[in-house]
Amino acid sequence: MRQVPIHNLSGDDKILGMTKKILIVEDEPALQETLSYNLKREGYQVTVEGDGIKGLATAREMQPDLIVLDIMLPGGLDGLEITRILRQKMNVPIIMLTARDAEIDRVLGLEIGADDYLTKPFSMRELLARVKAQLRRVRLIRDEVMTQEPPSEPQLAFGNLRINIVRHEASINGVVLHLKPKEYELLQYLMEHQGQVVSREHILEQVWGWDFSGGSRTVDVHVRWLREKIEPDPTSPSRIITVRGVGYRFED
Repeated sequence: MRQVPIHNLSGDDKILGMTKKILIVEDEPALQETLSYNLKREGYQVTVEGDGIKGLATAREMQPDLIVLDIMLPGGLDGLEITRILRQKMNVPIIMLTARDAEIDRVLGLEIGADDYLTKPFSMRELLARVKAQLRRVRLIRDEVMTQEPPSEPQLAFGNLRINIVRHEASINGVVLHLKPKEYELLQYLMEHQGQVVSREHILEQVWGWDFSGGSRTVDVHVRWLREKIEPDPTSPSRIITVRGVGYRFED
């Protein structure tokens, strides 16, 4: 493995404040030198390998930001096979190089997973432009993913009281309440039916289940526990209101 020294950063990499790693897998010594020299001048960290086996091993170890890969390689693996193997676990941009000019080679390379394709001989300016384009594409995709807001979890909120339905958590002013499982389920049920009068019997059926053998007193006990945790003044509740002779009503 031979590394070319790093000089000044340029372009997008200077803006990002980081050096992009480029792996060249090419067996022609003259082209190796030309590619590495010009990529080095653009500020990239360049590693060169001359055969397929070493190229594949280095790609796995190095985790480069981009690979410039010749199709025809010594060492038992050609560029198409290397691409096929890498694509099983890596999404690194791959620019293929070949002396062939057959349409089927270009199509096959792209179908296997190459991102771009250049036929020898090519201008160095064109290769550098394509390298920058591929790195810019990856950066834009990454930035888009990072700026996307994560999917919001379903919640219910009334005033400073909030419950997270996915996490089964209740909080007041952002402070998580330590609720027993049935306390949480009772609170969620009452909040989901905000403003409605629900009977003790209906609460028992919906929260505890129809086969629960306990009586309506169970509901009253859990309501009392909840009031101690969510009411500003449990002795004069303003959220879980008792409706005499019927049951309870949750108010905002």
